[in-house]
Amino acid sequence: MVMPRKPATTVSFIDDYCAAYQDIFPEVRSFESFKYLHVGMMSEIQRKSLPSIAKIVGLDNEQPLHHFLTESPWDIKQLENRRLSLTLSMLKGESFVLVIDETGDKKKGDSTDYVSRQYIGNLGKVDNGLVSVNAYGVLGTIVFPLIFKVFKPLSTLQENDVYKTKPQLAGEIIEELRNLGFKFDVVLADCLYGESQPFRTVLNGFKLKYVLAVRSNHQAWLNSDNVEYSDWHTFDRIFSNGKEQSYYIQEIICKNSEENSQDIRYWKITKDILKERKNRTWYVISNLPGEIKQTVGNLYGFRNWIEYGLKQAKNELGWADFRVTNYEQIERWWSVVCCVYLMVSWHAAAREVDSQADTENSHSNPHTESEPSIYSQHSWWNFNGGWKSTLNNLRLIIQPYGFFNLIKPWLTVFNIPSLQSGFLKLINIMNQFSGYVAFHSE
Repeated sequence: MVMPRKPATTVSFIDDYCAAYQDIFPEVRSFESFKYLHVGMMSEIQRKSLPSIAKIVGLDNEQPLHHFLTESPWDIKQLENRRLSLTLSMLKGESFVLVIDETGDKKKGDSTDYVSRQYIGNLGKVDNGLVSVNAYGVLGTIVFPLIFKVFKPLSTLQENDVYKTKPQLAGEIIEELRNLGFKFDVVLADCLYGESQPFRTVLNGFKLKYVLAVRSNHQAWLNSDNVEYSDWHTFDRIFSNGKEQSYYIQEIICKNSEENSQDIRYWKITKDILKERKNRTWYVISNLPGEIKQTVGNLYGFRNWIEYGLKQAKNELGWADFRVTNYEQIERWWSVVCCVYLMVSWHAAAREVDSQADTENSHSNPHTESEPSIYSQHSWWNFNGGWKSTLNNLRLIIQPYGFFNLIKPWLTVFNIPSLQSGFLKLINIMNQFSGYVAFHSE
């Protein structure tokens, strides 16, 4: 009996993480491509095209990667379930803030599934593109991916498709996450969801707290004869970098005339009550109890920072860089992006925990240090916390592997044994880097 060959190695900390997914891929070549995509998406190449990724991982061409997305017999739902199971392992029962955020990307032509003229948030206007509804978790300052669902405009529906609005898709995501055992304290979302009664009904059905945006011309108070406005109050808005700024907040209560129905609480938040500029004034609806002026203001302000962080992360990993037109293949690409995203988030979360422990122990042991001592001597090492700085450090670890693959074709032209052996020695040293967290396959 011929034993199947072992999958080719890449970089140790990536191989260790990907091992948790290995049984999902029935072919060793598919699992190798899964790992290669992790390396390529994490790398510093600007466009994560398959030809560019093939070069950085040492493949002769992109065909194995293309086959992985188009023909390889692996199941998307299995991959998503495994990733979500690993996410639960990372959380260890902790609850988090859930963010619902839609993302859209411009796409030319009409050959790609579900591409249509629609509002593209990244562009801030209507254009030809593809839109998905995404759920992310926030734990401390770390953002991690959960579930995405593509939005299918009416004009693009295929056979057996059922039209669902974005709030309906968001409601389905909430239900799936709760059924899987995820615990979240509060849900944040923009006005499309805040003004959707069916979406709020889903949240209320699960007894979830929320802070949702609404527009300044929201019909609830425009059409109500019984609206109460509180006096303005100041609160200190705390930004993600720890800085504070004074903001103003006003409570707006719409009295509900129906028996046994609760009043609806809205909040108006602005930087300057004398000049309420559009981009510095927000309206939100919330069911958080008690005196929540400080809480609701900071939570929604936090959402703005999260939205920027999500955009940055998706840009870094090549969310929109797919070059396929069939949605199942696009979904495969997005699923791998989410796996890479989780890996970086998991490392970032581990760094955050270690950093907090170092701070607590700093008086008794001033030499305690969470960063790996040898590797962190690199002049480009980033000691700041957070997702982006963690990605930066992990990129430094995979650099020798990628650079060696790029110069290998020259070494077949010019025989320089010392250069090759030097690179291999450096790669071997990088493979001793275990990362910030130990991964175990299930």
